[in-house]
Amino acid sequence: MKEFRDRVAVVTGAASGMGLAFAHRFADAGMKLVLADIEPAPLARAEAALRAKGADVLAMRTDVGIEAEVTALADASFARFGHVHVVCNNAGVSAVGSSRTPCWEIPLPDWHWVLGVNFMGVLYGIRAFVPRMIAGGGEGHIVNTASVFGLMTQATPYNVSKHGVVCLTEGLYKELRQMGAKLSASVLCPGLIDTAILQAERNRPAAFGPARALADMKPDARQAVESFGAQLKAGIAPDDVARQVFEAIRDDRFYIIPAQPWVHEAVRVRLHDILEQRNPTILPPAVG
Repeated sequence: MKEFRDRVAVVTGAASGMGLAFAHRFADAGMKLVLADIEPAPLARAEAALRAKGADVLAMRTDVGIEAEVTALADASFARFGHVHVVCNNAGVSAVGSSRTPCWEIPLPDWHWVLGVNFMGVLYGIRAFVPRMIAGGGEGHIVNTASVFGLMTQATPYNVSKHGVVCLTEGLYKELRQMGAKLSASVLCPGLIDTAILQAERNRPAAFGPARALADMKPDARQAVESFGAQLKAGIAPDDVARQVFEAIRDDRFYIIPAQPWVHEAVRVRLHDILEQRNPTILPPAVG
């Protein structure tokens, strides 16, 4: 895509963090916006801030883990604006403490919740928007948010869900190319970004069990989460990620990896493990 003014962008997880930064970057380019988020109050604040800068905005409370709600989001988007040009399937969650728990001990509700939002939410977004975008005949772009942890391996719901997003998006890109569609796709694999992903438990639906707090965790696990949180605070600004996403859409670049140098080394080691058919390398914590 080269033209953005008066085009329509849909962003999930739009009330905070990277999603909010995407929305502001698109608004600055003159785009019309559809904002979706599970939290009504932050969503209303995001809508007001974007309207204040002159953007045409539709905001809709959406749980991307529920297919009917994503379909309703698409219905509302096309009804309001007639077409959609950019979809950022960005909403994501992380279950607190699962990274320090053996995979066989991670509660099944954690797996269902995280996979339901991080992977199925992206799939629902593709199913709801892409066929209509293709039918419209215009150019467009899908950006699916994965993570650098979708390029590395760990037996957690978060990593597994993000691996799925990378695989799904690579396949989507190929399918769009093979059918000659005017749509393209990118996968966003951010590293340590200054967001509130570690506070995602606040939005855990009751169906997946009670939300867990740091105070509920064992001391070593709590210390690990607090340390990771400090690294996130010192990480890349969401505005910088939004800039890279915008440029990737403009330049039709598939992989978007705003990340620290150790990430690239960890990915390189894993790829060599695969190509050389050697057992997975266990990297020290500083690089993986």
